[in-house]
Amino acid sequence: MSEQKWKLSVLQMDVAIGQPDENYKKVEQLLQQAVQVDVKPDCILLPEMWNTGYALEQIHELADVHGERTKALISSFCKEHEVHVIAGSIAERRDDQIYNTIYVFDRAGEVVADYSKIHLFRLMDEEKYLAEGNHIGIFEAEGVQAGMMICYDIRFPELARKLALSGVKILFVPAEWPNPRLHHWRTLLTARAIENQMYVVSCNRVGTSGTTEFFGHSMIIDPWGEVLVEGQGHEEILTATINLSLVDEVRGRIPVFEDRRPQHY
Repeated sequence: MSEQKWKLSVLQMDVAIGQPDENYKKVEQLLQQAVQVDVKPDCILLPEMWNTGYALEQIHELADVHGERTKALISSFCKEHEVHVIAGSIAERRDDQIYNTIYVFDRAGEVVADYSKIHLFRLMDEEKYLAEGNHIGIFEAEGVQAGMMICYDIRFPELARKLALSGVKILFVPAEWPNPRLHHWRTLLTARAIENQMYVVSCNRVGTSGTTEFFGHSMIIDPWGEVLVEGQGHEEILTATINLSLVDEVRGRIPVFEDRRPQHY
């Protein structure tokens, strides 16, 4: 990730509900596909709950215990190919509770951060089956501060602002965001990028789960709110190269953070 330039790949995929074996196999295939290019990505992002989907009634039995299966797969891949992976989020069983958790792996395959979803989505009964996270998601990748939010979290601008005030320049957002709320998805992600003057990298799943349809439209958005790449409604790997020095440039030209007056609000 020299000269503040990162090549990013987003693995927009379908998820087989309640079938971890099938999902792990697909993720392994897509990861390998993502690096079979002339210039490998520096960083790869996966979608939300890719190991199980929203099989919430069986989630206690299906969840990855302490993330061990996920860690074994992703760590081995990162070591072999020397790339960072933000491993979307998985259903993880920990202390006899289930969390919606992201693990972040560095080029050496080490877990450098984790984040469990803080805001549980009651419209999909998450609060009945999952435990809430209790810390924000920040990690450093080769000198750059990065942040994590999961799906419903993007409806909470105060969380994104907290990350930005902590020095985050790039925000990763795995999701299972369904129809018919495409307009909300695109608008909220773009707003988070503009108001916090940072890159936003999102990965939304595609396919159906029961009667729920997921539209994809994963996006990489720059600090001006310009969409650099956007997926469609099918499985695909999206790639873009970003220049993180643009974050400082934008923050310098429109000094939002310097002009804040939090004592009044």
